[in-house]
Amino acid sequence: MKVAVLGAGAIGAYVGAALHRAGAEVHLIARGAHLQAIRDAGVRVLSPRGDFVAHPHATDDPTQVGPVDHVFLGLKANSYASAGPMIRPLLHATTSIIAAQNGIPWWYFHGLKGPYEGYRIESVDPGGAVTAALPLHRAIGCVVYAATEIEEPGVIRHLEGTRFSIGEPNGELTERCSSFSQAAIEGGLKCPVERDLRRDVWIKLMGNISFNPISALARATMAGICRHDGARELVMAMMRETVDVANRVGCDPGISIERRLRGAEKAGEHKTSTLQDLEKGKPLELDVLLAAVVELADLTRAEVPTLRAIHAVSDLLNENLVRAV
Repeated sequence: MKVAVLGAGAIGAYVGAALHRAGAEVHLIARGAHLQAIRDAGVRVLSPRGDFVAHPHATDDPTQVGPVDHVFLGLKANSYASAGPMIRPLLHATTSIIAAQNGIPWWYFHGLKGPYEGYRIESVDPGGAVTAALPLHRAIGCVVYAATEIEEPGVIRHLEGTRFSIGEPNGELTERCSSFSQAAIEGGLKCPVERDLRRDVWIKLMGNISFNPISALARATMAGICRHDGARELVMAMMRETVDVANRVGCDPGISIERRLRGAEKAGEHKTSTLQDLEKGKPLELDVLLAAVVELADLTRAEVPTLRAIHAVSDLLNENLVRAV
């Protein structure tokens, strides 16, 4: 199996190192000091499950890699529309694109039977730009239940979780999913192939849609948000509205708000990816989290006043960040 990891940051390099350990031919596409460190000394993974070092090929030029069986996409979703030139050299006729993203994916209504089949979510796929870069027939969904960070260039700190759930948008159990899953498992990851990955999308989103923007607005960790009575109530209100929207587009996350909140609480003094991006002055990945669900609320006539309010202020924060850059 030949795999290219486009966006070999904290998650991408961790997955790439695991696949390489399993014997896959892995090519990490990264840049800057992180790329140079990987070239010099490999990817060093520090994990409570055991440290290890992997030495996959690393480059900043996809043309050096050529066509692969799978592209594992570790980029932020707000970079997808511009990723076409980097992805095209990696594709052959049957190459899959496995997008490890938070929030509502651009493929959400692809292959989903029902009244919204084929609907393009404008906030996620503006003008079809993401679909143009990442063709729908190549898409394999991926929901990440792992926390990692770049401790220093070339060094990945694995904090918790090893589960990367994957699945076809149409729910089929395909060879391309099973082969990637097997390689990931052999590399030490959990990688179940789900018939209904959308359920995982909404379960993960229940936490992301609430904790991520609040953490950025309040500069608070997940545990800090949970300890604050008012912020905790705000999270619960956002989760309730999110579940209502999920139900209206035909998905039942199948988990109580109390249980989802307890799961998030276990993360402790963890900074969400949105807070980390804010502290680095990077644009915030909000469209696939908040804007998409507000758009789906409009589509299904759901009342989501709390989501709208948090979206407005977090979007203003993001506009100011982009302007500063």
